[in-house]
Amino acid sequence: MPEPRRGLPLGDGRAFTAPPPAPPPPPPAEPEDAAPDYTTNVPALRKRRNYWRWASRGVALLLLLFIAAVAWLALTAPLSKSLQPPAPPSITLLAADGTPIARRGAVIGAPVDVTKLPAHVRDAFVAIEDRRFYGHWGVDPRGVLRAAWHNATSSGTSQGGSTITQQLAKNAFLTMDRTATRKFQEVLIAFWLEAWLSKDEILSRYLSNVYFGDNVYGLRAASRHYFSVEPENMTISQATLLAGLVKAPSRLAPTDNLAGARARQKLVIGAMVDAGFLTEAEAAQVRPGTLNVSKSKALPNGTYFADWVLPQARDRAGGVATEQQVRTTLDARLQTAAERVVKSAGLGRSQVALVAMRPDGRVVAMVGGRNYGDSPFNRATQARRQPGSTFKLFVYLAALRSGMTPDSMIDDAPVTIGDWKPSNSDGRYAGRITLRQAFAKSSNVAAARLTHQLGVPAVTRAARDLGISTPIGNDASIALGTSTVSLLELTAAYAAVANGTYPVRPSGLSDDDSADDWLAKRLGGATRFGGGELDALRSLLGTVVESGTGRGAALPIPTFGKTGTTQDARDALFVGFAGDLVVGVWIGNDDNSPIPGASGGGLPARIWRDFMVRALGLTLPPPPPVVEDEVDNGTPIDDVLDGIGQLIEGTPIETQVDDGRRRGDEPPPGEDEDEPYRDGPPPRRQRSGE
Repeated sequence: MPEPRRGLPLGDGRAFTAPPPAPPPPPPAEPEDAAPDYTTNVPALRKRRNYWRWASRGVALLLLLFIAAVAWLALTAPLSKSLQPPAPPSITLLAADGTPIARRGAVIGAPVDVTKLPAHVRDAFVAIEDRRFYGHWGVDPRGVLRAAWHNATSSGTSQGGSTITQQLAKNAFLTMDRTATRKFQEVLIAFWLEAWLSKDEILSRYLSNVYFGDNVYGLRAASRHYFSVEPENMTISQATLLAGLVKAPSRLAPTDNLAGARARQKLVIGAMVDAGFLTEAEAAQVRPGTLNVSKSKALPNGTYFADWVLPQARDRAGGVATEQQVRTTLDARLQTAAERVVKSAGLGRSQVALVAMRPDGRVVAMVGGRNYGDSPFNRATQARRQPGSTFKLFVYLAALRSGMTPDSMIDDAPVTIGDWKPSNSDGRYAGRITLRQAFAKSSNVAAARLTHQLGVPAVTRAARDLGISTPIGNDASIALGTSTVSLLELTAAYAAVANGTYPVRPSGLSDDDSADDWLAKRLGGATRFGGGELDALRSLLGTVVESGTGRGAALPIPTFGKTGTTQDARDALFVGFAGDLVVGVWIGNDDNSPIPGASGGGLPARIWRDFMVRALGLTLPPPPPVVEDEVDNGTPIDDVLDGIGQLIEGTPIETQVDDGRRRGDEPPPGEDEDEPYRDGPPPRRQRSGE
């Protein structure tokens, strides 16, 4: 039946209205945890920028530039050098004016083949120098980041991030300049070597070139020199000892520093364990390295100064080079003057040492013995001898720091300190005197009293501040110079007073080469003396020469210095300065036996004076006329002969006379009253060179 239309009348008279359409059925119910299949909230699509495309283009461009740089380097640099046998390096040392003074060639062995070496030899060097050597392409990013982090966060020693390949590139092709350009060249050459050579070939050439100290280059030369064996037969102990030398070969050379080399060897063994080359049990069985130095040593071919400065010069010149020239601080004219003065000094069988430096520490002349050919042992730098009363400089500096002045009073009278009874060498005492008088006459009891009153640490601190690094005793006897020191270090301490700042570091290289890098020049800066300490110290040292024990060193210009004589005249010294020179002179016997009649105010003071006359171009005034009665009344013959020596252009005359004394309280000219012990215990003594 058709549906009636809306509004049509029905049979009962009512109008018909169609019902509204039914609503659509609800969607089927879904579980609450079910996710809808779709949503109508679709975000508008955004056009992505292709950052990766631009990044890849940048990397490609950098790669092309790098390849172009390597290609340019391959065409312009003599890279074939890395494939040639290493040439023996040599160093020519130049005086300050550029005059050659010495030449040193190196001992270098035949190249080694790492594939023919025991595995532990290869592993020792790889573990300590470049642990990921066999895994990188010439540059180790992890190593660079590690070194950078360590250097930025540590206040101790710095680390380097160079690989073995980079070290070979630097040694074979580049200079030691620490510049960004040189580092960039090093990286390029390292990549080129990695492409041209195998890893074993790179390591072989590195081991054939590297410096091991003692003027020895290459693993074969080092193994023969230190152990008298071929590298193919080295033990783990020997290999780890040599591997540790590469970091600082001049300082760690086991012939001079076996303790330091063994300490470094322990680090190498630990690195091998960390790298998995050794087990803990195997490492525990490795013994400290022992030496069997080759007896076939070349004859000496240089001077005392050249031997002293050579390790520093070699480090500055670099590890491997065919020819290097290094300018030193030596003044050829002053060196000649020093040698002539020493030769004419009339030493008999005794030895002598002389060091001359500028107030800033530049060494201009050095004599380490009577004859280098007979004995190359350098008594100026290697010997450790008692300084006698020259050590009193530090006692009086400590006194000045405590507030005392040269006019402060001190008792020059017998004293007992614990079980020790120091005494003046002549047994005479002046009673209550000033510090100036006590220093001029070199009173032992006054120096002992000061040290006891101020405390040994105060005196030790003064010595350390002025640069003394050798061990110092822990009792009041140090005031009389019972602790040993080198003449070079002692002279540098007096140079601090001449320079006005401390410490003064002795240097044998020119200013351009005297520091490792810019940072070394800024660390540990010099310190100025406080208050009136400097003027007071200079006043005390001047009084010694004007009216004290150092009158034999007097010059016609302001002169400052101090005498020193040890027990039984085993050592005699004079250290002082005038003009722009600071000079120290020592005489003694290598077997530490006494020298009859020797004193610091005698022959050492005259050698000092004669050198200064020549060095500074001075003319000594004629001596005062000798009155006959004064000679008859006891004037020592040494004074008369000394006056005659001044007439002969400062030429000293050797005298061997008994210990004569004048009447009166003052010691005769040139007489040094600083024998450290008379009735007390003997001093601790160390033989020269030990």
